[in-house]
Amino acid sequence: MNPSARLQAAIDLLDRITAAARDQGGSADTIIARWFAERRYAGSKDRRAIRELVYDAVRMLGERPESGRAAMLALVERRPELAELFDGSPYGPAGIVPGEPVAEAGVLPRWLADAFADSGLDADEQAALLERAPLDLRVNTLKAAPAVIQAEISGSVPLPCLPAGLRVPSDSPVEQLPAYKDGQFEVQDAGSQFVSLAAGAERGQHVIDLCAGGGGKTLALAAAMANHGSILACDIDRPRLSRLMPRAERAGVGIVETRLLNPNQETSMLADQAGRADVVLVDAPCSGTGTWRRNPEARWRLNPQRLDRYVATQAALLDIAADLVRPGGVLVHVVCSLLDAEGAGQAEAFLARHPGWEAEPLALGAGTPRGPGVRFTPLRDSTDGFFVARMRRP
Repeated sequence: MNPSARLQAAIDLLDRITAAARDQGGSADTIIARWFAERRYAGSKDRRAIRELVYDAVRMLGERPESGRAAMLALVERRPELAELFDGSPYGPAGIVPGEPVAEAGVLPRWLADAFADSGLDADEQAALLERAPLDLRVNTLKAAPAVIQAEISGSVPLPCLPAGLRVPSDSPVEQLPAYKDGQFEVQDAGSQFVSLAAGAERGQHVIDLCAGGGGKTLALAAAMANHGSILACDIDRPRLSRLMPRAERAGVGIVETRLLNPNQETSMLADQAGRADVVLVDAPCSGTGTWRRNPEARWRLNPQRLDRYVATQAALLDIAADLVRPGGVLVHVVCSLLDAEGAGQAEAFLARHPGWEAEPLALGAGTPRGPGVRFTPLRDSTDGFFVARMRRP
C-alpha cells in the first residue's frame, strides 16, 4: 500500500470506530483486527502505519468526531506533512477543500471538564491519560521467581513496591514466550497489581471476587494466598467468566470456584455466602477513565447518563458485598476510574450508609490518599488510573 492508501484506510477505520463508539459497538482494537483480517494484502508495515495514524487521531480528540475524515484533518493540523497525501489518487483520499469540517482537538469531552477539576485532576494529569501505556507483568510466584522471568526478558526491570511486578519493553512479544504459556507470568498493569495487594488476602482465607471478569485480579489474589484457602469468583458476564478457569489451570491455581450470577438476583444467588467471607473484592463496572491510555476511544462512549448508571451500579454492588463479609472482615472497593463520583465519593457514601464500618489506611508504597482510599494516576504513579478503598466490617 502506498502512503495515500494507508491514510484512506485509517480514515475508513476511524469512521467505523466513531460509529461503534456512538452505538456502543466493538472496541477500536477489535475493529482494527477484523479490518486487517479481511485485507490480507496489507503487510506488517502497512498495518503498523495505519494503526499509528488511527490512534494518533483518536488520542488527540476529546469529543467524538463527526467523521473519520474530520478526525484525520485534525491530525493534519499537527502533522502538516500528511496534507499532501490527500491527493485524490485511486486509493487515496480526496483533496482537502477549504472550509470542510475539522474535528476539535482536546483531551476529554467538554461535559467531563468540571468532574475532572472537582476530582483534583489538573491539565497535566489529564494529558497523561493519553500517553502510551507501558507493558507490565505480574510474575506468578506459584510457578516462578521474579528474578528468573526478568532474566528471560531482555530490558525488563522490577516494578518498585511490587515484589512480583516487572516492566518490560513495550514491543516485547511476551505472550509468545514458553514461560507465559506455562503460566509463569501474566500481563497486568502495575496499578491492577497494587489494588490486588490492597485486598490484603492471606493464606487460608475465604475470598469472594464479586466482579471477577476474566480473572486477572482473582489470580493475583490466589498467588497472594499461596494457593491455600478458597476464592469464589463471580460475574454476570458468561463469556468473560468462562475464560477464568482455563487461566487458573494454566497458572496452577486450584482454589478458585466460579459462579455465574443473574443480574438483579445476586443477593439470592449468594445467600449461602452471607457473612462468610474474610475479604470481598468489588472491582466494579465503571467509566474506565483510568484506562484511556489503552482505550482512548472510550472517551467517545461515555455520557452523563452512562456515568450515572455506573455510579448507581457500584453502590448496589457494594451493598450486596457488605452482606457477604464476616464480622471483622474487609470489603475492598476498586474502580479503574479517576472520578471521585466512582472512587472517593462512592466509598464515602458507602460508609455513610453502613454505620460502624471503617476505612483502613493503605500503605502500598505508591498512590495518593484520596478520601477513604488511595488513587493511582498515570502521571504520578506510571500506572493506569485506579481508586481503591479497604473498609472493615465491625
